Amino acid sequence: MPDRDFRDDPSPRIRPGAGPEPDQTDGTDESDAERRRRRARFLRDLAEARELRDRVQPRRAKTARLRHAMRMRTFRW
Repeated sequence: MPDRDFRDDPSPRIRPGAGPEPDQTDGTDESDAERRRRRARFLRDLAEARELRDRVQPRRAKTARLRHAMRMRTFRW
């Protein structure tokens, strides 16, 4: 079938040299700053996803909160 021709390609998204260009900075400070920005963005997105999950699954969120509270009460320092 002609519409299945694309399946012969191993992966149309993965092509040599098609990825993002390597960082062209001359110092490690800029790459560290970029890494921290990406990490901060990831952590914000993760927190947003958790909040969304808690809103759409309130029973599961409540159970998770109670389970976490129980773990913290029984934790020995």
